Amino acid sequence: MRHLSTLVGIFFPAILFAQLQQTVFEKSGGTSTSTYEQAIDFYKDLAETSEYIQIKEMGSTDSGFPLHLVTLDLNRKFNFEESRKAGKSIILINNGIHPGEPDGIEASMMLLRDYAFSKEKQETLENIVVAVIPIYNIGGALNRNTSSRANQNGPDEYGFRGNARNYDLNRDFIKADTRNTKSFYELFHLVKPDVFVDTHVSNGADYQYVITHLATQHNKMGGEMGTFIEETFTPELESKMRQKGNEITPYVNVFNTTPDADGFSQFLDNPRYSTGYTTLFNTLGFMIETHMLKPFQMRVKASYQFLESVFELTDAYGKRIREIKIDQSRSLKPGDKYAVKWRLSKAKFKEIKFKGYIGETIPSKVTGQSRLLYGRNRPFEKVLPYYNNFVPQVEVTVPKAYVIPKGWHKVIDRLKWNNVTMSELDSDTVLWVETYRIENYKTSSSPYEGHYPHRSVAVSTSMQSTSFNKGDFLISIDQENSRYIVEVLEPAATDSFFTWNFFDTILQQKEHFSPYVFEDVAWQLLQRNDSLKMEFEAKKKVNSEFANDWYSQLDFIYKHSDYYEKAHLAYPVYRIVK
Repeated sequence: MRHLSTLVGIFFPAILFAQLQQTVFEKSGGTSTSTYEQAIDFYKDLAETSEYIQIKEMGSTDSGFPLHLVTLDLNRKFNFEESRKAGKSIILINNGIHPGEPDGIEASMMLLRDYAFSKEKQETLENIVVAVIPIYNIGGALNRNTSSRANQNGPDEYGFRGNARNYDLNRDFIKADTRNTKSFYELFHLVKPDVFVDTHVSNGADYQYVITHLATQHNKMGGEMGTFIEETFTPELESKMRQKGNEITPYVNVFNTTPDADGFSQFLDNPRYSTGYTTLFNTLGFMIETHMLKPFQMRVKASYQFLESVFELTDAYGKRIREIKIDQSRSLKPGDKYAVKWRLSKAKFKEIKFKGYIGETIPSKVTGQSRLLYGRNRPFEKVLPYYNNFVPQVEVTVPKAYVIPKGWHKVIDRLKWNNVTMSELDSDTVLWVETYRIENYKTSSSPYEGHYPHRSVAVSTSMQSTSFNKGDFLISIDQENSRYIVEVLEPAATDSFFTWNFFDTILQQKEHFSPYVFEDVAWQLLQRNDSLKMEFEAKKKVNSEFANDWYSQLDFIYKHSDYYEKAHLAYPVYRIVK
């Protein structure tokens, strides 16, 4: 039990260890991680022995097993709405989205147990409720192996990244292809966390740190919350980790190069990712990435200390975080400019002290080509540029409302799952709306998480009277979830429903013409429409390819006539702007 004694000193010196329920991690001396069944059993036993712990099922997952939510509430209410009304801050911790990265799974079990039984620790949680998802990707957790994490230093066995249907759940928060995500929606909108933490293990560069953090991108969060994350919460979190003897640095976002080559940039957590999704609801978010090459025991310790630091900072700043969140949730107004796509700017940067290892390029014994080698016997500490400023790449003007026909039920379902308030038109109606036409887009040539996403979307706009049917949906922007609404319904947004192929049927033309028949019709159209004829002749003069392609010429005339279907490339979500 020598290793176990070491762990006792690391995690809970003030608690009489013999009285506490032990985790698989602790029993193994820090080499093993719990199975799904062992983790759930641990929390069930903990709920039976502590009046402050509750575990409940929260919907199904692709694995066929339920998603669980564990709550630590010193007031024993276990009612999130009552806790909010009482001024409590709520923290949500998500573990095991990638079950091969189990550090947070183990840290959370020990953390909740320790806070459930330590009066000293409970002082931090007098105004906080903690909610924990023990293992989010249950299918991946059940698919245990010893080899899929090729670069990772322990544990001895672990789960797999893909879920029961081989989806990476940390790309599914907008498209919601999985039952896991639908259940997460229910859980998230029940909890409505002020602070969210997702626990991971990195797979990238080598450096001296055991743990890195990926804070919600402050420009993208915007407003007072973005400023608070950047100027207060993150610096104080880093300070607390230093005080605990476990320095932390921003997530090192480089590939097959060294961070000191040119500095490194912040990872942009778009809405497909967990913290990008929670940003749409103005929740302060962090993703932690412990370092794959460090021993499992050290990584779990760092995760524990990080989560404990989040508790302490939420205790100190909880009231301010709640106030900012409430104010920001109603801050988006019609006419505002809102960025739906961002790009990195290197015009401004921070200088951070970084502890790394000297890297060099040497010949590979395998390929004979150059390879990167970090010299662990050559550590360095130097000041590096850290680029964490992003600027809008695409902006839209926020409308008063959107209108979406009832037939687009997959989109409407996802809006409902995210508590978006919608009203149905009570009769057939004609509305003056702004419409989008898809003018250009590019599509991925290879599958990505079950889709072929679009990018570089360009639209044109027009104002027109449009007929809508009884039962079509009107979505006012004047509601708490307005940011989510804009991000998913604006087609040029990085993770819009258009990006994720929910509207692909409008991209395919359904009706066509037979050239030998349309020849005569085309001639008549040109004779009757002087402006069309002038445009047609002008295009032939400036475009030789068009001038030599008879079908393209007929198609041009067809698409400038009433015969061309109005639905082709017409985006079926409409904007009310006046």
